[in-house]
Amino acid sequence: MLEARLADMRILIVDDQPANVLLVRSILERAGYTEIRGESDPLAVLDVVREFEPDLIVLDLHMPRRDGFQVLDDLRRAQAQDEYLPVLVITADATPEVKRRALNGGATDFLTKPFDHVEVRLRVRNLLQTRSLHNGLQRTNARLEGLVSQRTAELEAAHGEILTRLA
Repeated sequence: MLEARLADMRILIVDDQPANVLLVRSILERAGYTEIRGESDPLAVLDVVREFEPDLIVLDLHMPRRDGFQVLDDLRRAQAQDEYLPVLVITADATPEVKRRALNGGATDFLTKPFDHVEVRLRVRNLLQTRSLHNGLQRTNARLEGLVSQRTAELEAAHGEILTRLA
């Protein structure tokens, strides 16, 4: 059973073949994911990412006008240094060079077509769990930074009070 915190995480599927988008969407919906969006135009990916704010991107590599490698490069340049947006590449090209290039270009995981439906679900779950943990860590860090700032201000005020009384 899918964890409730993962079911509502947003997944973007990018493939120039609408049938492939529907297939992956169907696999993920049957697994319990509810926030899924498909995109067949690789030129629109950055705009969709800004608007939809996905937690995971499932990306095909071989697309016309803008291939998956270019999309990966765009994504890497557009995201903040401390941001973690996992990308699962699903492609028919199983050559070691393509795999290395995709992983080196920012892909987080790699599957080849034809793919096993169970493996897709498991890899998506694992990547979303990692994203969820990363987001939780960022929230904790922000809270701790706030506490440190507050405590620092309190100590500075106390230090000022001590100097005033000594004077």
